Amino acid sequence: MSRERLYLFDTTLRDGAQTNGVDFTLQDKQVIAGMLDALGIDYVEGGYPGANPTDTEFFSRKPAFDHARFTAFGMTRRPGRSASNDPGLAGILEAKADAICFVAKSSAYQVRVALETTNEENLASIRDSVAAAKALGREVMVDCEHFFDGYKENRDYALACATAAYESGARWVVLCDTNGGTMPHEIETIVADVVNHVPGAHLGIHAHNDTEQAVANSLAAVRAGARQIQGTLNGLGERCGNANLCSLIPTLKLKQEFADRFEIGVTTEKMATLMKVSRTLDDMLNRAPNRHAAYVGESAFVTKTGIHASAVMKDPQTYEHVLPELVGNHRKVLVSDQAGRSNVIAELDRAGIVYDKSDPRLTRLVEELKEREAAGFAYESANASFDLLARRTLGKVPEYFKVEQFDVNVEQRYNANGQRVTVALAVVKVDVDGEHLISAAEGNGPVNALDVALRKDLGKYQKYIDGLKLIDYRVRILNGGTEAVTRVLIESEDETGESWTTVGVSPNIIDASFQALMDSVFYKLVKSGAQA
Repeated sequence: MSRERLYLFDTTLRDGAQTNGVDFTLQDKQVIAGMLDALGIDYVEGGYPGANPTDTEFFSRKPAFDHARFTAFGMTRRPGRSASNDPGLAGILEAKADAICFVAKSSAYQVRVALETTNEENLASIRDSVAAAKALGREVMVDCEHFFDGYKENRDYALACATAAYESGARWVVLCDTNGGTMPHEIETIVADVVNHVPGAHLGIHAHNDTEQAVANSLAAVRAGARQIQGTLNGLGERCGNANLCSLIPTLKLKQEFADRFEIGVTTEKMATLMKVSRTLDDMLNRAPNRHAAYVGESAFVTKTGIHASAVMKDPQTYEHVLPELVGNHRKVLVSDQAGRSNVIAELDRAGIVYDKSDPRLTRLVEELKEREAAGFAYESANASFDLLARRTLGKVPEYFKVEQFDVNVEQRYNANGQRVTVALAVVKVDVDGEHLISAAEGNGPVNALDVALRKDLGKYQKYIDGLKLIDYRVRILNGGTEAVTRVLIESEDETGESWTTVGVSPNIIDASFQALMDSVFYKLVKSGAQA
């Protein structure tokens, strides 16, 4: 039995760009658009040509997509103007795009208050804009803004807007829960009614996440007949975001209700890159990934308590609803103050550390972990530091070098341009096989200066760390007062793009930072197979 085609429409580069703190460059847009095409997304909405220089330049030529249709977004013609005499509409029609997505009011209240025009003029604007784009051979879709609120206020007018778009030739009529307040059961009931007026094969859903139900609302719309879903990577979007495609894609492919009925453009092989796609976007935006995100979050397949960990090791289905590898994630048993022997063994297996189950040092490792976590270390968040602690306890980490001394000085002064600047200077003295090496470096802060100085000259090990860089630095004060303890987490990355996290704990933030920096360098040397 053949399955129905369900189409995915990504609006990360348009609606996602309205996220507070998100600002895409032209290069960002080009990279993300290519990534979405490679993933198998059907429509990539690139932005609003004419709204800003970046979007206008982005639409000056079409990307060389293998799969996706490049889509331009914009408003229908303004009230009181003809389609041929509206500069805004002209800019959209001139964009180098395969498809055009118009946004149109579909609420009588919005037409009256926001547009300050008549219901009839709004309908004429929808018809004229769709006709103008169709005449140029473009695939056309209409985002019926505020559709669900409009439907509940004035059903007949909301339906009139949707049917006007469809009857004028729109390939897709997209029903928008713009304010994000509609419940899933309402979505399903309303879409089921709309299907009687616009065929489901021409209906889409655009859900916002203001009640944390955008994914559920999108799935409810599909159940009722909609065959296009609009969303964003990682749920980006204004206010609380949009429907998260990183949750929708695996749900559609892995949950029987949808997998048996529908097929999407994302293949099983491409879905295995989903976590990487999600992380790449966060990295580009300099955002910390949501570790608790469904499917792609770092904690999505994590087990912490001993009883659960033991069960997962016997059969992952005891606490996992899908295999993590299907979305590019992996199973992880946390090493924490709740850790038992089975947790530690599972983590050693994942890290590829060879051990003997009868080795008494395993018991010592468990106790050491508990003591350190009680002191403030967080090994569940620092995979590389756990790796080093385990290897050292089991006697398997060479002492590549010793830091004999380090010094950090922070100075505020005037630079050559007469500007007052703050500069940090660090000096590090290391012993590498009896050779004493001293390195100095300036940085924009003491930790940055220490990082640069430490990695400046490690003698025969320098070749292993040339590609090492610090990409994230997080500080947490674990208790208040004069005896406050500081935990520092440092994320590092090497020339292959692999990243890892290390931890340091101390009452002194510089000392805690240096511990984490040292672990990062040692982990890189171990990973690279450096010989002492």
